[in-house]
Amino acid sequence: MTLEAGTPRRSSGRRALLRGLPLGPAVILLAVFLGGPILYCIYAAFTDMALTGSSGIDFVGVENFAKAFTSPEFGRAVLYTLFFTVVSAIIGQNVLGMILALLMRSGSAPVRATVSAIVVGAWVLPEVVAGYLWLTFLGPDGSLNAILASIGVPTQNWLYTTPILAVAIANIWRGTAFSMLVYSAALSDVPTEIVEAAKVDGAGTWRTLFSITLPMIRRSIATNLMLITLQTLSVFGLIWAMTKGGPSSKSTTLPIFAYEQAFSFSQLGYGTAIALILLLIGGIFSLFYLRILRLEENTS
Repeated sequence: MTLEAGTPRRSSGRRALLRGLPLGPAVILLAVFLGGPILYCIYAAFTDMALTGSSGIDFVGVENFAKAFTSPEFGRAVLYTLFFTVVSAIIGQNVLGMILALLMRSGSAPVRATVSAIVVGAWVLPEVVAGYLWLTFLGPDGSLNAILASIGVPTQNWLYTTPILAVAIANIWRGTAFSMLVYSAALSDVPTEIVEAAKVDGAGTWRTLFSITLPMIRRSIATNLMLITLQTLSVFGLIWAMTKGGPSSKSTTLPIFAYEQAFSFSQLGYGTAIALILLLIGGIFSLFYLRILRLEENTS
């Protein structure tokens, strides 16, 4: 009886193993090329690893993290990162993407196709290319100043006077397409019967939007916010191409700051510690949004 009872278990376990065999190479590749670098970065963050001028690597514990949290430059980089993320992602891309999705829903087919081509065209551009485009547009001799001068408005070097706002606007221009596509897909799932019934009951456009449409796509809103927040936290090429974090570090976000410490000042361990802190900030945002999604599932 024992053999008879054990045979089905062994056969089911063997079938599960055989079904999982095709995933084996993918799991190994992920462990080597994703898990390996992460573990090495964690190790480097607790050492004095440097690119040059070091004969050995010593374990320094939390010294790199303590140095970061007591550094005024690091504190400013955190504030610029939060400002850049809130303005360009949570407010800019999210709101503009929603507006475009709503307008395209009520627009004609040629208008939808034209708007989609323009917005998605900006999205598919590499960060560096988009950065150079906005550098030529906002520079002292750029197109924006030429337009302002033609109508008698004083010009200025926007990349010098308002650098963090300039890169935030550029990131809104480049990344809005993602939010627009997410919200267009979500709005297409909203039943038209409910919207029409609300209009019959006397609800206006704004009342229908805030009482019917937005509550029905709130999960898509939370998901979109999580994704664009994580994408924006890691933006490097766009800012580097436009300002290189300047002037006077006024547009230095955490990715720029980590790069400078690791490769410009050769403090690889310190730069890696900053990158891990950025990863932790992204994890906090993710937990916050996942908490919202979980609450939505419990209330639905």
